[in-house]
Amino acid sequence: MPQTKVMLLWDLPTRIFHWALVVAVVAAFVTGQLGGNLMDWHGRIGLFILGLLAFRLFWGLFGSTYARFGQFFPSPVRLKAYLQGRWQGQGHNPLGALSVFALLGLLGFQAISGLASNDDIAFNGPLYALVSKELSNSLTGLHHRASNVLLALIGLHLLAIAFYVRIKKHNLLAPMLHGKKPGNPQDSAQGGGWPRFLFGLIFALAVVFAASGAWITPPPPTAAVETPSW
Repeated sequence: MPQTKVMLLWDLPTRIFHWALVVAVVAAFVTGQLGGNLMDWHGRIGLFILGLLAFRLFWGLFGSTYARFGQFFPSPVRLKAYLQGRWQGQGHNPLGALSVFALLGLLGFQAISGLASNDDIAFNGPLYALVSKELSNSLTGLHHRASNVLLALIGLHLLAIAFYVRIKKHNLLAPMLHGKKPGNPQDSAQGGGWPRFLFGLIFALAVVFAASGAWITPPPPTAAVETPSW
């Protein structure tokens, strides 16, 4: 019996990013809904998500073949070909690519807007001091409303995965676990590599540091006012 040929579709950094983002988004929703003392963790998770997105931006430009944005960008020509059943390719199909870019964009908005948000009680985002209270309140409102849109997009994403698995008999999850799928080994992903991975990691850490507000000089302590003895 001939052995099935396989190709490398998703490199290790892409797979680590994907599953780390899944865990982080779930944790962000849980901590955000429970609130209270967990809001500090919500903020930390938001910074972690921002770092993941920064890495994905770098990897989308300099990573391996099928991780690069240019390889699966959903141009009108590609979308038309896919809807007409003429598209052939590996990785994200044009319709799936729309979902990917929408999710990444909305997650980016959530992470950035959260940096200057507040809960009017005890939590302020790490860059809260750089904006006015009015702008912070506006960003907080948008942050809350966009979370509902994000939930809807995630639901559609999961439904699409289930449709491909159950109806089209195309397992999208397995390659994201082990990186491989049936195909010509000559079509395997190329590029990326550990030096670029390290550069991407450094870029992500720099973005997290900038977003953390650790570089902001705290205001001087307010001098105590002595109370008259009479």
